[in-house]
Amino acid sequence: MPADAPRLNRSIAQTRPGIGIVHLGLGAFYRAHGALYVEEAMAASGGHWGIVGVSLRSPATRDALAPQGYAYTAVERRPDGSHPRVVEVLDHVLVAPEDPAGLIACLAHPGVRIVTLTVTEKGYCHEPATGRLDLAHPDIIHDLADPLPRSAPGVLVRALAARRAAGHRPFTVLTCDNLPHNGPLVRGVVLDLAQRIDPGLADWIAREGRFPATMVDRIVPATTRDDIDALARQTGVLDLSPVVHEPFRQWVVEDDFVDGERPDLAAAGATLVADVTPFEDMKLRCLNGTHSALAYLGYLAGHETIADTVADPSFAAYVKGLWANEIVPVLTPPPDTDLAAYCGQLFDRYANPAIRHRTWQIAMDGSQKLPQRILATLDDSLAAGRVAPGLMLAVAGWMRYVGGVDENGRPIDVRDPLADRLRALCDGAADPADRVRALLGVREVFAEPLAAALEPGIITAYLRLVELGARRAVEELS
Repeated sequence: MPADAPRLNRSIAQTRPGIGIVHLGLGAFYRAHGALYVEEAMAASGGHWGIVGVSLRSPATRDALAPQGYAYTAVERRPDGSHPRVVEVLDHVLVAPEDPAGLIACLAHPGVRIVTLTVTEKGYCHEPATGRLDLAHPDIIHDLADPLPRSAPGVLVRALAARRAAGHRPFTVLTCDNLPHNGPLVRGVVLDLAQRIDPGLADWIAREGRFPATMVDRIVPATTRDDIDALARQTGVLDLSPVVHEPFRQWVVEDDFVDGERPDLAAAGATLVADVTPFEDMKLRCLNGTHSALAYLGYLAGHETIADTVADPSFAAYVKGLWANEIVPVLTPPPDTDLAAYCGQLFDRYANPAIRHRTWQIAMDGSQKLPQRILATLDDSLAAGRVAPGLMLAVAGWMRYVGGVDENGRPIDVRDPLADRLRALCDGAADPADRVRALLGVREVFAEPLAAALEPGIITAYLRLVELGARRAVEELS
C-alpha cells in the first residue's frame, strides 16, 4: 500500500440526491448489491432515492465511512483482475443504539418512501421452522415494553406508528435477505408485533402497507486487510471500507410499492415481477443450499474457500450430483429458465478463483439457514418418494460442525444464535446416533414430523461422516 495514499472521499462536485431510502443492516452485501442498483437507477431515470444506512448494533461501518464522506469502493473481482468503482449513493449512516429516537424520527420523515433490510435471517426475530415472531426473543420482549426499539421488527413498527400519528403514508418495507417468501415473512412479524402494541396500528399497516418479496443474488466475501491494501496499490487511494464482489448479480422484485413509488430499478437491470416465489426457491435451493452444503463439508475437509472446495474433484462431483439428482427434480423453475444451465453457471461462479468466499463465513448462523436452504428440499423429496443422500450428508455435516470440534480434534469457532445450546446437546449425547436425535429435537430448526422422517437417513449419513471423514463420505456418493 502506498505510504502516502490519500484517503478516499466523496467528490466535491457531487450533488447529493434527496433521501428516499433508509437501509437497516448496512453490511457489505447491500453495499455491493442493492446500493449499486439504486445509484444506477437514479443515473438512468433520476429521482431522489439517496440512502441513509443504519447499523443496528456496531458503529464500525459508520466510523469507517464517515471520514470518506460515506463514499466507498465496490471492487468487481473477475478471473482477469479487479475492477473498482466509487459509490456515492449513501448520504450518511446512523447507529441505532446511539440514538434510537433519532432513527425513528428519520424513518418517520415523509420523504422516506422505502425501508430496505439486510439484517440476516436471525435479525427478523422469528422462529425459522414456523416463520412466526419469536415472542421469547430478548429484543422482542424489550420492544414490547419500550418505545425505543432494539430489533429490526421493533424499529419498523415504531416508525410506522410515528408516521400514522403524523398523518403520513407508510413506507414500503423491502427485505433483501435470503428467506423464503421474505416479503410475507417480514409482514407477518411486523403485524404480530404491531398487534401486541396497538391493534389499530396493525390494521392500518395491513391495509395500507406494502411488503414486496425479493430475490437477491451476488457473492460478496468478507473484506480483508489484504483487499484494502491491494485496492490502495491499484488506485493510489486508501479506502478503509471497500466491498468486494463477483461480476454476476441479480435482483428480482415483486412490483408492489406504496403508491407505486420506487426507483427505476428495471433501468439498472433488476427484474420486476408479479410473483417472486419461483426465483427465490431456485436461488435458495440451488445456490444457498449447495453453498451451505459445501461450507460445512468443505470446512470439515480442510478447504478454506468455496473455490478451493469445488477445485477438489470429489466436491465438484458432489455439488453437481446435488443439483442433478436431488434439488432440480423437485424444483419448479421460473418462466423461461433452464435449471441445468443455471446450475452450470453457479458452478462457474463457485470456481472463480478471484472470489475467496470462506467456508467459515457461509457456515455462520446455520440454525437460521437450514430450514429454507436444505430442509425444504428434503421435505419435498420425502413427499415425492425420492431419496436425497447428499442433502442428508449436508445436514450431518452441519451437525458435526456445531459440535465445535473438527475431524482433527481442533476447535471450531461456531457462530450461531443457538451455538451454546447446540454444543451442549452435542456434548451431552451418549453416541453419534444420540447426537443426531438430540439435534433433530431442536424445534426452532426441525419441525417435528420432518425430524422423524429424516432421522434414519441422517443417522446413516452422520455415521459415515464420522467413520470416513468429509472428503471420503462425499466421494462415496459420487
